[in-house]
Amino acid sequence: MKRFLRRKIEAWARRRQGQDVPPFTLHARRIYILPTPFGAAFGTMLLVMFVAGVNYGNSMALFLTFLLAAFMLVSMHQCHRNLLRVSFVSAAAAPAFAGTRGRLRVTLANDAKVPRTGIEVSAQGGAASADIHPHEQVQIDVPIPVPRRGRVRIDRLLVRTAQPFGLFRAWTWVHLPIDMIVYPRAHGTLPMPVESGQKAGARALAIAGADEWMGLRPFREGDSPRQVAWKAYARGAPLLIKEYSALGSELRTFDYSKLSIPDTEARLEQLTRWVVDAESRGERYALVIPGHRFEPEGGPEHRHQCLTALALHGQDAARAGDEP
Repeated sequence: MKRFLRRKIEAWARRRQGQDVPPFTLHARRIYILPTPFGAAFGTMLLVMFVAGVNYGNSMALFLTFLLAAFMLVSMHQCHRNLLRVSFVSAAAAPAFAGTRGRLRVTLANDAKVPRTGIEVSAQGGAASADIHPHEQVQIDVPIPVPRRGRVRIDRLLVRTAQPFGLFRAWTWVHLPIDMIVYPRAHGTLPMPVESGQKAGARALAIAGADEWMGLRPFREGDSPRQVAWKAYARGAPLLIKEYSALGSELRTFDYSKLSIPDTEARLEQLTRWVVDAESRGERYALVIPGHRFEPEGGPEHRHQCLTALALHGQDAARAGDEP
C-alpha cells in the first residue's frame, strides 16, 4: 500500500511539474515538506504537554509547550528555506562497468547569501549530500548500483534536505532523461589474438622483451591489476598504469564470431577485457561484433565506442522489437 501511494504521488508530481530542462531554480511551488519520524514524535510530545498543561492548569507547562511549538514552526520554515532557490545546473552519468557503482554527477548552485547545508541528491538507490556555500557551485557524485550491462535510464532525481534540526524534510523531484552506459565486466582468461590487424595470420611479436615503454598514466576503472605500477604506489604515489607499445604488431582484431565461448555474456566480457588491455598498452585494435565493425584505431574515444557497442549488444534491437 505504501509503495502504491508513493507511485501515485510521484506520478502526480510529474504531471504537475512536467519535464525539467537545466539550468533551473527550485521555487516554492515545487518544494514539498512533511515532518520526519522524529518531527512527528516531537509534535506528539507537544500535544501531550499541551493537554497536560490545560488539564492541570500549569502555566509553566503551557509556556514551555508554546515555546517548543514556536521552535518547531521556525524549524519548518528554515528547512523549506534551505532548499528554496537552489539552482539545479546540470546532471550527467559517466559510463561504468557492470558489477561496480556508476557515478551520477549533479551540479547545484547557491546564489543566496546564506549557506545551504545537508542538500542530498538520490537516484536509483544511491544517495550523496553536500553543503553549498554562498555564491558557489558544488558537484555531488551520486553512486548508482549497476549490476548488469546495458543502458540504464534515470528518469527521476530526488533532491531533499532535513536541515537544520531534522524535524522536517523538504524535497522536490527533478525529472530528467539521463542515460548511463554500463559496459560489460572486463573479465576473461584467454590471451589476446596474435594475428595482426593488417595481415590476417601474421604472427605478432608481442613478447615481453619486445614491448616499448611508453610511460605511466592514471588508473582507469577496468584496468588490469597486472599493469599497475605497484612500486610507485608503495612509495605513496596514486594508482598508475604502465603503458607499453607492442613492437611489430600494434594492430589486433577482436572478433566476436571467432570466440569458442558458448555463453554470450562471457564472450562480451572477454572482448571487453581485450579492449581494456589493448588500450592500456597503447595498441591499435579493431572490434567485430554482429551489426558493428570498428576499424583499427586507438584512444579514449575509440575505446568508448567499442565498449558501448559491447554494452548494448542485442539490447537496442530487442527494445525496438518491443515497441509497437
